[in-house]
Amino acid sequence: MTDLSGLKALVTGGASGIGLATARALAARGAAVAVLDIAPEGVPEPLAAFTADVGDDASVRAAVEAAAARLGGLDILVNNAGIGAAGTVEDNPDEQWHRVLDVNVVGMVRTARAALPHLRRSAHASVVNTCSIAATAGLPQRALYSASKGAVLALTLAMAADHVREGIRVNCVNPGTADTPWVSRLLQAADDPEAERAALNARQPMGRLVTADEVAAAIVYLASPAAASVTGTALAVDGGMQGLRLRPAAKP
Repeated sequence: MTDLSGLKALVTGGASGIGLATARALAARGAAVAVLDIAPEGVPEPLAAFTADVGDDASVRAAVEAAAARLGGLDILVNNAGIGAAGTVEDNPDEQWHRVLDVNVVGMVRTARAALPHLRRSAHASVVNTCSIAATAGLPQRALYSASKGAVLALTLAMAADHVREGIRVNCVNPGTADTPWVSRLLQAADDPEAERAALNARQPMGRLVTADEVAAAIVYLASPAAASVTGTALAVDGGMQGLRLRPAAKP
């Protein structure tokens, strides 16, 4: 498919997981794609890779300008860079709260702020933020992470309202538990990784983790001309976790 031919896309956190899957999917549909990542080594062609730390404004501004110059403009911004955290409100020190909120929320602000002048010149401007089902469902041991993603959801709605009359659409995706490098690290740190994976699978009504490619497909849809009338929307890709309330499976 080449329905994104001629469009230029920028993906943060694009060297692995959902970000890399999204960058590849955008490129496969014809877009020219640049990736921003704190460690972009190994990003495959035809993706253009740039080093940036979304926690540092000067780093972000320089990388966004370099990417826009390489691509010849920007039409699509995917704000995907983020970090995780586990624990209740008792478990994470102030320094970790500041760090996670700075990366997961203010990091999106920094990137959008740098990209907006380019997006305003686009005839098809779209921003997609990677949020989480944690923004709308109470998950145990995820107080800090959930707070950051709740802020991303609110930020998405506010940005959509601010920029709709400039022709810039802003949406987010809310993945359920996805099979990503971060989740893999959490599983490896568990006392019983197999039991923990089984519990995470069971938490989603479809009975398995969401794949990075499935989240990427949703992001590409929201970024594409096919979603030209979609803005201020949170698209759940969660195996039914948020909306379904199933009865327990019948015992054999």
